[in-house]
Amino acid sequence: MGSSRTLLVVLFVFLTAFDLRPVDANFIKSMHFYWGAQHSAVLGNGDELQLVLDQTSGSGIQSKRLFLFGSIQMLIKLVPGNSAGTVTAYYVSSSGDRHDEIDFEFLGNVSGQPYIIHTNIYTQGNGSREQQFYPWFDPTADFHNYTIHWNPSEVVWYVDSVPIRVFRNYESEGIAYPNKQGMRAYSSLWNADNWATRGGLVKIDWNSAPFIARYRTFRARACRWNGPVSISQCASNTPANWWTSPTYSQLSYAKQGQMKWVRDNYMIYDYCKDFKRFNGQIPPECFKPEF
Repeated sequence: MGSSRTLLVVLFVFLTAFDLRPVDANFIKSMHFYWGAQHSAVLGNGDELQLVLDQTSGSGIQSKRLFLFGSIQMLIKLVPGNSAGTVTAYYVSSSGDRHDEIDFEFLGNVSGQPYIIHTNIYTQGNGSREQQFYPWFDPTADFHNYTIHWNPSEVVWYVDSVPIRVFRNYESEGIAYPNKQGMRAYSSLWNADNWATRGGLVKIDWNSAPFIARYRTFRARACRWNGPVSISQCASNTPANWWTSPTYSQLSYAKQGQMKWVRDNYMIYDYCKDFKRFNGQIPPECFKPEF
């Protein structure tokens, strides 16, 4: 009895010190509106959410906590119909001029034309690492799982458990990696008709407003950021830090095959192949293995 009680005390102290328990709460408990709350809504018991864009304002939510490493998931049903000029963003980000950020952005289009899944990553304030994909499904017909997974080895973007992109840690070779700043989870719906659809040629049709994106199930299975001490705590190879397991150090062969299928069939832009944009000076990570 005494040994069991001691074990429970040790476990409690460990979890409290490292704060590694997953956040699997509803939107009311885990997030709050930072923009446009007046015409957006948390629905039901807090398990569903809708963001709204109309001529008065867009809207956005952010997590109450910051995280470093783990898995951030959201189920999203994108704006249906004529969504041209709109962007639904879902990302994690720190703050400041030298911020880190890992992005999904969903670029709307006119009815009958596909959305574009736009991805990017910023390290120490530097981005310009865009890769874009057409979805292989209708993202407005149902909810789909969009997951940002990152650990000390790699960042992976997943759509319905299918990896579409990997950014590996080559910090030892001078390539910055997002591993020293806590990040909040965000999502927003906003007017980006100066660039979102066909480079800004197609504008928002306000006759189609209000535009509504719907959400279910925000889940953060991630290490909670408690300041600089978390840089080492969240990266330590312990059983509680499941994301540091060798299983997650690189994609399995099956997942590599899934990613190849997506990139061979649905990828429409890759910054690593845009020689004109970079005047032939392609970023160094483009020459590194992804696996």
